[in-house]
Amino acid sequence: MYELIRSALQRPLTVVVAMLAILFFAFAAVRDIAVDIFPSMDVPAIYVAEPYGGLSPEQLDGFMANQFQNNFLFVSGVKKIETKSIQGLTLIKLSFYPGTDMAQAAAEVATQVSRATAFMPLGTLPPQVVRFDASSLPVGQLVLESEKSSLTQLQDLAASRIRPMFTTIPGVTSTAPFGGNIRTIVVKADPAKLRGYQLTPDDVVKAIVSSNQPSAAGNVKMGDVAYMAPVNSLIEHPADFLDVPLRTGSGPGVYLRDVATVEDAADVTTGYAVIKGSSQKTE
Repeated sequence: MYELIRSALQRPLTVVVAMLAILFFAFAAVRDIAVDIFPSMDVPAIYVAEPYGGLSPEQLDGFMANQFQNNFLFVSGVKKIETKSIQGLTLIKLSFYPGTDMAQAAAEVATQVSRATAFMPLGTLPPQVVRFDASSLPVGQLVLESEKSSLTQLQDLAASRIRPMFTTIPGVTSTAPFGGNIRTIVVKADPAKLRGYQLTPDDVVKAIVSSNQPSAAGNVKMGDVAYMAPVNSLIEHPADFLDVPLRTGSGPGVYLRDVATVEDAADVTTGYAVIKGSSQKTE
């Protein structure tokens, strides 16, 4: 320490220049340093979520997760593939090496997802492919509450009306609403009545699907005017499901009302939102 002090006193000009240099570079660093609440983190990952209600975790692993894994081996830059299946949902995480071109990786994942879905069980919905960015954390939450509307109605309002409004804001990404139940038309079939009419649950599902889908429009020409004549086969009210025919042709017809009941209800509760320490369970 004594030698350091003596050397500084012997070279005052050098010390002054060094101090000025430190101050100059410190000011330049403070001025040019990047400031962000959530700094960019290079943790490249892509999630693929495949829902299929009613299947067990073992079935999801065998029929879906394994098929996805086999296809994802052809995606470049993949470091690790992790899967987790619960009842009705299988989740696949693809981790990539740092520096991977994630735009190209996302395109390759989407291509392999399309190839894999061709081998999925009948009725499989398109999976959700989400690119994860560790720096993309929520900056705010919008809470909806009402004394008149149910949680199902609030969920529908948030998903169909409010969420699309955020897409017009540059740089803002809105996630799916959480805490409400999705509106569901619940059909409860009586097993004894199904056996009495020699029907199966699959017959009920096929009849509902075939009776509740849009049909292509035709044209009716009257003079010089061609009018559109669409065939509207979509069911408008829940009670109309009772009139869906399950068996037609020779013999007495069988309708859905003969073997089942229909309720305008909500999906099974799987979670709830907590607001200021108060939980509003989605029932």
